[in-house]
Amino acid sequence: MARVKGGRGMAFLALLISIAALVVALMAYQRTGADVKLRERVETLQGALDDARQETANALDRLEELVRGSKEKLQ
Repeated sequence: MARVKGGRGMAFLALLISIAALVVALMAYQRTGADVKLRERVETLQGALDDARQETANALDRLEELVRGSKEKLQ
């Protein structure tokens, strides 16, 4: 059986390519984890925004009652 010349070089190249693919896969996995953190932050901000919206709506309701109540007194 004849030995193929350059077989080690091809194996080494395949090893380097597989290591590079592993690094890229790990980077993609970490980025996906960062997206989860971003989603958590967005959900937290949405909750705070909803609370602020509700407080503003309540304040406007009270203001409307004050304004309409004083108009009714004048009539």
